[in-house]
Amino acid sequence: MTVTPKVALITGATQGLGLALAEGLTQHLSPRDTVYLTGRDLDRVTRAVDAAPGGGARVRGELLDVADPNAADRLADRLRDRHGGVDAVFGNAVMRVGPDDDPRKIVTEYAEVNNFGTTRVLRAFAPLLRDGGRLIVVASSLGTLHYLAPVLHDRFDGLASLEEVDEQVAAWRDAVADGSARGGAWPGFVNIPSKIGQVAAVRALAHQRREQDVVRGILLAAVCPGMMNTPTSGMWWDVSDAPSPADAAVPLLHLALGPVDPDHYGQLVRNGDVLPWKPGE
Repeated sequence: MTVTPKVALITGATQGLGLALAEGLTQHLSPRDTVYLTGRDLDRVTRAVDAAPGGGARVRGELLDVADPNAADRLADRLRDRHGGVDAVFGNAVMRVGPDDDPRKIVTEYAEVNNFGTTRVLRAFAPLLRDGGRLIVVASSLGTLHYLAPVLHDRFDGLASLEEVDEQVAAWRDAVADGSARGGAWPGFVNIPSKIGQVAAVRALAHQRREQDVVRGILLAAVCPGMMNTPTSGMWWDVSDAPSPADAAVPLLHLALGPVDPDHYGQLVRNGDVLPWKPGE
Protein backbone atom coordinates (compact mmCIF):
# COMPACT_ATOMS: atom_id res chain seq x y z
CA MET A 1 0.00 0.00 0.00
CA THR A 2 1.33 3.42 -0.96
CA VAL A 3 1.64 5.85 1.95
CA THR A 4 1.16 9.51 1.05
CA PRO A 5 4.01 11.70 2.34
CA LYS A 6 2.90 13.97 5.14
CA VAL A 7 2.91 17.76 4.93
CA ALA A 8 3.10 20.05 7.96
CA LEU A 9 3.18 23.84 8.24
CA ILE A 10 3.92 26.25 11.08
CA THR A 11 3.30 29.99 11.01
CA GLY A 12 5.57 32.27 13.00
CA ALA A 13 8.26 29.59 12.92
CA THR A 14 11.54 31.52 12.88
CA GLN A 15 11.98 31.74 16.66
CA GLY A 16 10.70 30.55 20.02
CA LEU A 17 7.87 28.05 20.13
CA GLY A 18 7.26 28.14 16.39
CA LEU A 19 10.84 27.17 15.66
CA ALA A 20 10.70 24.44 18.31
CA LEU A 21 7.54 23.04 16.70
CA ALA A 22 9.19 23.05 13.28
CA GLU A 23 12.26 21.28 14.64
CA GLY A 24 10.13 18.77 16.55
CA LEU A 25 8.00 17.92 13.53
CA THR A 26 11.12 17.57 11.43
CA GLN A 27 12.61 15.07 13.86
CA HIS A 28 9.41 13.04 14.26
CA LEU A 29 8.49 12.79 10.58
CA SER A 30 10.27 10.80 7.90
CA PRO A 31 12.53 11.94 5.04
CA ARG A 32 9.57 11.45 2.70
CA ASP A 33 7.62 14.13 4.55
CA THR A 34 7.83 17.93 4.30
CA VAL A 35 7.72 20.57 7.02
CA TYR A 36 7.03 24.14 5.93
CA LEU A 37 8.69 26.70 8.18
CA THR A 38 7.11 30.09 7.56
CA GLY A 39 7.59 33.67 8.69
CA ARG A 40 7.26 37.22 7.46
CA ASP A 41 11.01 37.91 7.13
CA LEU A 42 12.60 35.95 4.29
CA ASP A 43 16.15 36.23 5.65
CA ARG A 44 15.10 34.80 9.01
CA VAL A 45 13.14 32.04 7.32
CA THR A 46 16.18 31.13 5.24
CA ARG A 47 18.47 31.06 8.27
CA ALA A 48 16.04 28.91 10.22
CA VAL A 49 15.75 26.43 7.36
CA ASP A 50 19.52 26.26 6.97
CA ALA A 51 19.90 25.52 10.69
CA ALA A 52 17.19 22.85 10.79
CA PRO A 53 18.24 19.44 12.12
CA GLY A 54 18.92 16.75 9.57
CA GLY A 55 17.84 13.15 9.45
CA GLY A 56 14.10 13.69 9.47
CA ALA A 57 11.58 15.42 7.25
CA ARG A 58 12.61 17.82 4.54
CA VAL A 59 12.30 21.44 5.67
CA ARG A 60 11.16 24.10 3.23
CA GLY A 61 10.87 27.80 3.92
CA GLU A 62 7.98 29.95 2.76
CA LEU A 63 7.31 33.64 3.22
CA LEU A 64 4.00 34.12 5.05
CA ASP A 65 2.91 37.37 6.63
CA VAL A 66 -0.47 36.58 8.16
CA ALA A 67 -1.22 40.32 8.33
CA ASP A 68 -1.39 40.30 4.52
CA PRO A 69 -5.07 39.60 3.74
CA ASN A 70 -4.22 37.33 0.80
CA ALA A 71 -0.95 35.67 1.86
CA ALA A 72 -2.43 32.61 3.58
CA ASP A 73 -4.69 31.88 0.62
CA ARG A 74 -1.77 32.19 -1.80
CA LEU A 75 0.36 29.77 0.19
CA ALA A 76 -2.54 27.35 0.60
CA ASP A 77 -3.01 27.35 -3.17
CA ARG A 78 0.68 26.53 -3.68
CA LEU A 79 0.56 23.67 -1.21
CA ARG A 80 -2.61 22.32 -2.81
CA ASP A 81 -0.86 22.31 -6.19
CA ARG A 82 2.30 20.67 -4.81
CA HIS A 83 0.83 18.13 -2.41
CA GLY A 84 -2.93 18.00 -2.78
CA GLY A 85 -3.46 18.66 0.93
CA VAL A 86 -1.86 19.09 4.35
CA ASP A 87 -1.69 16.92 7.46
CA ALA A 88 -0.75 19.30 10.27
CA VAL A 89 -0.92 23.09 10.61
CA PHE A 90 0.10 25.15 13.62
CA GLY A 91 -1.13 28.76 13.70
CA ASN A 92 1.55 30.36 15.85
CA ALA A 93 2.24 33.81 14.35
CA VAL A 94 2.02 36.58 16.95
CA MET A 95 3.02 40.20 17.34
CA ARG A 96 5.18 40.90 20.37
CA VAL A 97 4.02 43.61 22.78
CA GLY A 98 5.56 44.82 26.02
CA PRO A 99 4.39 46.56 29.19
CA ASP A 100 5.51 49.94 27.88
CA ASP A 101 3.46 49.73 24.67
CA ASP A 102 0.39 51.97 24.50
CA PRO A 103 -2.55 49.67 23.63
CA ARG A 104 -4.21 52.45 21.63
CA LYS A 105 -1.21 52.67 19.33
CA ILE A 106 -0.50 48.99 18.81
CA VAL A 107 -3.93 47.35 18.90
CA THR A 108 -4.65 47.70 15.18
CA GLU A 109 -1.49 45.88 14.10
CA TYR A 110 -1.80 43.50 17.04
CA ALA A 111 -5.30 42.38 16.07
CA GLU A 112 -4.30 42.21 12.41
CA VAL A 113 -1.59 39.65 13.17
CA ASN A 114 -2.89 37.74 16.16
CA ASN A 115 -6.61 37.63 15.38
CA PHE A 116 -7.33 38.32 11.74
CA GLY A 117 -4.14 36.42 10.94
CA THR A 118 -5.56 33.45 12.83
CA THR A 119 -8.88 33.49 11.01
CA ARG A 120 -7.08 33.83 7.67
CA VAL A 121 -5.02 30.73 8.43
CA LEU A 122 -8.14 28.83 9.51
CA ARG A 123 -10.00 29.78 6.34
CA ALA A 124 -7.08 29.00 4.06
CA PHE A 125 -5.89 25.68 5.45
CA ALA A 126 -8.94 23.97 6.94
CA PRO A 127 -10.18 23.00 3.44
CA LEU A 128 -6.79 21.39 2.72
CA LEU A 129 -6.80 19.02 5.70
CA ARG A 130 -6.48 15.38 4.78
CA ASP A 131 -8.14 12.59 6.72
CA GLY A 132 -6.54 12.48 10.16
CA GLY A 133 -5.27 16.06 9.79
CA ARG A 134 -4.67 18.53 12.60
CA LEU A 135 -5.24 22.29 12.61
CA ILE A 136 -4.05 23.77 15.90
CA VAL A 137 -4.06 27.42 16.98
CA VAL A 138 -1.52 28.35 19.64
CA ALA A 139 -3.43 30.47 22.16
CA SER A 140 -3.27 30.72 25.96
CA SER A 141 -5.16 29.81 29.10
CA LEU A 142 -6.09 33.51 29.12
CA GLY A 143 -8.29 32.75 26.11
CA THR A 144 -11.35 31.77 28.14
CA LEU A 145 -14.33 33.77 29.34
CA HIS A 146 -13.12 33.38 32.93
CA TYR A 147 -10.84 36.36 32.26
CA LEU A 148 -13.53 38.58 30.75
CA ALA A 149 -16.21 40.55 32.58
CA PRO A 150 -19.54 38.68 32.46
CA VAL A 151 -21.20 41.63 30.72
CA LEU A 152 -18.89 40.96 27.75
CA HIS A 153 -19.33 37.19 27.50
CA ASP A 154 -21.99 37.41 24.81
CA ARG A 155 -19.49 39.16 22.55
CA PHE A 156 -17.60 35.89 22.03
CA ASP A 157 -19.82 33.08 23.30
CA GLY A 158 -21.88 31.11 20.81
CA LEU A 159 -20.44 32.69 17.67
CA ALA A 160 -21.24 30.51 14.67
CA SER A 161 -18.83 31.76 12.01
CA LEU A 162 -15.38 33.25 11.56
CA GLU A 163 -17.05 36.35 10.16
CA GLU A 164 -18.89 36.87 13.45
CA VAL A 165 -15.63 36.44 15.35
CA ASP A 166 -13.89 38.99 13.12
CA GLU A 167 -16.72 41.46 13.73
CA GLN A 168 -16.41 41.19 17.50
CA VAL A 169 -12.62 41.46 17.40
CA ALA A 170 -12.91 44.55 15.20
CA ALA A 171 -15.35 46.14 17.66
CA TRP A 172 -12.94 45.50 20.54
CA ARG A 173 -10.00 46.78 18.49
CA ASP A 174 -11.82 49.99 17.64
CA ALA A 175 -12.81 50.56 21.27
CA VAL A 176 -9.20 50.21 22.37
CA ALA A 177 -7.92 52.42 19.55
CA ASP A 178 -10.32 55.28 20.25
CA GLY A 179 -9.90 55.02 24.02
CA SER A 180 -13.50 54.10 24.81
CA ALA A 181 -12.46 50.66 26.12
CA ARG A 182 -10.78 52.35 29.08
CA GLY A 183 -14.09 53.46 30.53
CA GLY A 184 -15.80 50.12 29.99
CA ALA A 185 -15.42 46.55 31.12
CA TRP A 186 -12.65 45.53 28.74
CA PRO A 187 -9.42 44.38 30.43
CA GLY A 188 -6.45 46.68 29.93
CA PHE A 189 -4.18 43.78 28.94
CA VAL A 190 -4.82 43.41 25.20
CA ASN A 191 -3.63 39.82 25.25
CA ILE A 192 -6.79 38.67 27.05
CA PRO A 193 -9.48 39.71 24.50
CA SER A 194 -7.12 38.75 21.69
CA LYS A 195 -6.61 35.21 23.00
CA ILE A 196 -10.33 34.87 23.69
CA GLY A 197 -10.92 35.87 20.08
CA GLN A 198 -8.52 33.19 18.88
CA VAL A 199 -10.25 30.48 20.89
CA ALA A 200 -13.66 31.76 19.79
CA ALA A 201 -12.49 31.44 16.17
CA VAL A 202 -11.54 27.80 16.70
CA ARG A 203 -14.89 27.14 18.38
CA ALA A 204 -16.83 28.81 15.57
CA LEU A 205 -15.07 26.87 12.83
CA ALA A 206 -15.42 23.66 14.83
CA HIS A 207 -19.16 24.31 15.09
CA GLN A 208 -19.35 24.36 11.29
CA ARG A 209 -17.05 21.41 10.61
CA ARG A 210 -17.58 19.05 13.54
CA GLU A 211 -19.73 16.42 11.86
CA GLN A 212 -17.47 15.88 8.85
CA ASP A 213 -14.24 16.25 10.82
CA VAL A 214 -15.18 13.62 13.40
CA VAL A 215 -15.88 11.12 10.63
CA ARG A 216 -12.55 11.91 8.96
CA GLY A 217 -10.50 11.84 12.15
CA ILE A 218 -9.56 15.52 11.91
CA LEU A 219 -8.64 17.55 14.99
CA LEU A 220 -9.34 21.26 15.14
CA ALA A 221 -8.28 22.77 18.47
CA ALA A 222 -6.63 25.64 20.31
CA VAL A 223 -3.74 24.93 22.62
CA CYS A 224 -2.11 26.62 25.60
CA PRO A 225 1.65 25.93 25.70
CA GLY A 226 1.98 27.39 29.19
CA MET A 227 4.59 29.82 30.40
CA MET A 228 7.87 29.64 28.49
CA ASN A 229 11.31 31.10 28.89
CA THR A 230 11.26 33.46 25.92
CA PRO A 231 12.15 37.13 25.47
CA THR A 232 8.49 38.00 24.93
CA SER A 233 7.32 36.40 28.18
CA GLY A 234 10.35 37.83 29.94
CA MET A 235 9.07 41.35 29.30
CA TRP A 236 6.08 40.60 31.54
CA TRP A 237 7.06 37.91 34.03
CA ASP A 238 10.02 36.20 35.66
CA VAL A 239 10.46 33.20 33.38
CA SER A 240 13.88 32.09 34.58
CA ASP A 241 12.46 28.78 35.82
CA ALA A 242 9.93 28.33 33.00
CA PRO A 243 10.28 25.55 30.41
CA SER A 244 12.18 26.19 27.21
CA PRO A 245 10.22 26.43 23.94
CA ALA A 246 11.47 22.95 23.05
CA ASP A 247 10.04 21.53 26.28
CA ALA A 248 6.78 23.46 25.89
CA ALA A 249 6.44 22.08 22.35
CA VAL A 250 6.29 18.44 23.49
CA PRO A 251 2.55 18.24 24.37
CA LEU A 252 1.71 20.28 21.28
CA LEU A 253 3.59 17.84 19.09
CA HIS A 254 1.65 15.02 20.71
CA LEU A 255 -1.59 16.74 19.68
CA ALA A 256 -0.30 16.97 16.13
CA LEU A 257 1.14 13.48 15.84
CA GLY A 258 -0.52 11.28 18.46
CA PRO A 259 -3.97 9.68 18.56
CA VAL A 260 -6.92 12.06 18.37
CA ASP A 261 -8.95 12.52 21.55
CA PRO A 262 -12.51 13.40 20.45
CA ASP A 263 -12.95 15.48 23.62
CA HIS A 264 -10.29 17.90 22.34
CA TYR A 265 -12.23 18.83 19.21
CA GLY A 266 -13.04 22.55 19.13
CA GLN A 267 -11.59 23.09 22.60
CA LEU A 268 -8.68 24.86 24.28
CA VAL A 269 -6.24 22.19 25.45
CA ARG A 270 -3.37 22.42 27.92
CA ASN A 271 -1.12 19.42 28.60
CA GLY A 272 -3.80 17.09 27.30
CA ASP A 273 -6.62 18.55 29.41
CA VAL A 274 -9.53 20.63 28.14
CA LEU A 275 -9.76 24.08 29.74
CA PRO A 276 -13.38 25.12 30.38
CA TRP A 277 -14.51 27.89 28.04
CA LYS A 278 -16.73 29.65 30.57
CA PRO A 279 -17.72 29.53 34.23
CA GLY A 280 -19.93 26.59 35.05
CA GLU A 281 -18.47 24.22 32.47
